Amino acid sequence: MTSARTLAEKTPASRNRYVDFLRAFSILVVVFGHWLMAGPEMVDGQLQIGHLISEARWAQWATWLLQVMPIFFFVGGFSNAGSWRSAQRNGTTYATWLRDRLRRLILPVLPVLAVWTGIAAIALRTQLDRNLLKVGSQAALVPVWFLATYVLVVAVVPISLRVWDRFGWSAFAVTAGIAAAIDFANLGLDVPHVMWLNYIFVWNAVHFLGYAWVDGRIASIRHSLSIAGAGLASLAALVALFPYPLAMVGLDNTAVTNSNPPKVTLIALGAFQFGLAMSLAPAARRWLSNIRPWTGVVAINASIMTLYLWHLTAMVGIIGASYALDGFGLGFGVNTSIWWLTRPLFLAVLVAATIPFLALFGRFERPRRDTRPTPPAWKPVVATIAVCAGLGLLARYGVADDAGLNGLALSLPFIGVIVGGVVGGSAQPRSLSTAT
Repeated sequence: MTSARTLAEKTPASRNRYVDFLRAFSILVVVFGHWLMAGPEMVDGQLQIGHLISEARWAQWATWLLQVMPIFFFVGGFSNAGSWRSAQRNGTTYATWLRDRLRRLILPVLPVLAVWTGIAAIALRTQLDRNLLKVGSQAALVPVWFLATYVLVVAVVPISLRVWDRFGWSAFAVTAGIAAAIDFANLGLDVPHVMWLNYIFVWNAVHFLGYAWVDGRIASIRHSLSIAGAGLASLAALVALFPYPLAMVGLDNTAVTNSNPPKVTLIALGAFQFGLAMSLAPAARRWLSNIRPWTGVVAINASIMTLYLWHLTAMVGIIGASYALDGFGLGFGVNTSIWWLTRPLFLAVLVAATIPFLALFGRFERPRRDTRPTPPAWKPVVATIAVCAGLGLLARYGVADDAGLNGLALSLPFIGVIVGGVVGGSAQPRSLSTAT
């Protein structure tokens, strides 16, 4: 495989390296944030999973910077707009374009599902506590909720980009307004189930910010800072005046969460982070013109999906091994002095545990280029629906419950990629790319 250094040296001057940097930076924040915030502890012989954010109010404030899912979506907006416009210029159909995007996004998740299916089947046969299996699999599969949502957002790019091209910033404002109305219907009027629609409206609104970036709608650093200020002020007002919690991530001990399902607060957070990121872009791009930092960015992006998908499985494995050893290393309460003193060792162990997953499964995020003829339009659409349904169910319920394996949820992504023609066919090698 071509080395990161070689790829870095071959990068064309026209490439926006800051896009790749933000993607790499964000994934590292997600990975180390998940690892650091988790607080597994043995109490009276029972495994309990605490959470730093539940124990420390300062950590809830920190999520205003460390909840970086909005960055993924506006970076995705930048990349998806460029990809779809390029496809249109080259005469590539929507079906072919979507199939190619699904191959890059979905094929890496299939090994995760296969491994967890095997783990669940063995655990059920050995009479392992089903609640532990459910909690462990839910924790390990947290990353797939993002993929389910992101795939939906990608699938409607031709529509959302056309709306953006016609209405510009008004498209962002109207979408944010719809998200706010859905929140009001749910939180103010107790309308059931409507809140799930905000997976589309909230994240498409943030996706629009990437369209603004790629179209050069950010005039200056002052303009960027004004967007950041407006987003921060809006977020502060929403949290202060309405029943939105301080933490921008979901917590089990709150009646309302900002992230599951997403609330309009995440649009405000996205605007804040977007403006801040754009204000730093000129300096960052100058720094990234140096080969050393850029090589690091290329290396991280080369395995970014694998790192994202497997880092929690690695953590669950380490916690499971500690539990099997009578709770070795799990005797420290969250946010205590000894807990903090042991965090560097805990993180180092998790890094070491994740490396084998990168070596084994990194190849799945570099699929061969698909040279098959254009598929019928319904095929990638069916694949999208089946994959998103399956991943959403797994993120919510885990791989197993009291009735046994959640067979439907586990099988839907595989059925989707087979029936939808995402796998199979003739192919030729694809060069390593940092594009999502």
